[in-house]
Amino acid sequence: MASAVPKKFNAYRIDQRDDGHRSGLEKISLKDLNEGEVVIKTAYSSVNYKDALAGTGKGRILRRFPLVGGIDIAGHVVSSKDKRFKEGDSVLVTGSDLSENRDGGYAEYQRLDARWVVPLPKGLSLREAMGIGTAGFTAALSLWRMEQLGQTPDAGPIVVTGATGGVGMLAIDLLTQAGYDAHAITGKVAEFEFLTSIGARQCISRHDLVWGEKPLESAHWAGAIDNVGGDMLSGLTRVIKPWGNIASCGLAGGAGLRSTVMPFIIRGVSLIGINSSGCPYTIRQDLWDRLAKDWKPAHLDRIITNEIKLDELEATFDKMMAGKSFGRTVVKIGI
Repeated sequence: MASAVPKKFNAYRIDQRDDGHRSGLEKISLKDLNEGEVVIKTAYSSVNYKDALAGTGKGRILRRFPLVGGIDIAGHVVSSKDKRFKEGDSVLVTGSDLSENRDGGYAEYQRLDARWVVPLPKGLSLREAMGIGTAGFTAALSLWRMEQLGQTPDAGPIVVTGATGGVGMLAIDLLTQAGYDAHAITGKVAEFEFLTSIGARQCISRHDLVWGEKPLESAHWAGAIDNVGGDMLSGLTRVIKPWGNIASCGLAGGAGLRSTVMPFIIRGVSLIGINSSGCPYTIRQDLWDRLAKDWKPAHLDRIITNEIKLDELEATFDKMMAGKSFGRTVVKIGI
């Protein structure tokens, strides 16, 4: 069925040359893509902060050039050398080296490594899967790992930082679905009402936060999903209740961490690193099944705030890098 793929199709490629960073739409062919066992026709992708960093050249995301951008992809199988997949199957891939070492999801057709391809679970459409995308999968992996260390709703509320971003919103919705009280920290005070409408029990302006400088301050939350890093994460380590967990999954506020060992050896707080891109396949498949069932975000139609086409990526990246993005953006590529 490879003949079903046109000779040339659209893709958003990123390159680094002697004269600097370049990115934009190009006409490419299947032979321009990485080798792989599964060829799909792309239906949707999404826009994550990592995509904006790569697309604008403001982050060292790609490890070789040129590559098609986009760390998420969902579509229909055109052909497969792997017997697990057949023509017409609906599938998705998030992370898994896309737009780092392999061509990503911003192309009308893509050739994928079968070991990362996940069958679309019942209960999700392709568009919903990309509305969740890496952002929602990161939130789910954060909660899953926290629960592996004993996190329960009875222990108390979980605070989510960077709450108006994609990971933040989906984390609030997912936590609420899983029975937790979710609190939200954001600098966008005007969005408190929206965050409350998707499940946040309390909203806090990051501009009003005063952590205190003692190694251990009064404990406020049973755990945290932190998208910010830097001073925010440093402060969180001092205010999490005994045996609580902090899932660290972002660095929008900086890569540094100022802390002591005291939260970890006196309160038993766990700091968990979340690497959704390299998540093992069995865990990946199980979490996508949960995201289609008991952990499916109840307000996904509201969290998806924008739908664009490939030729609108650059403007979307610029908006995200300027801190003006809100919610999740899906990229409609084909059906």
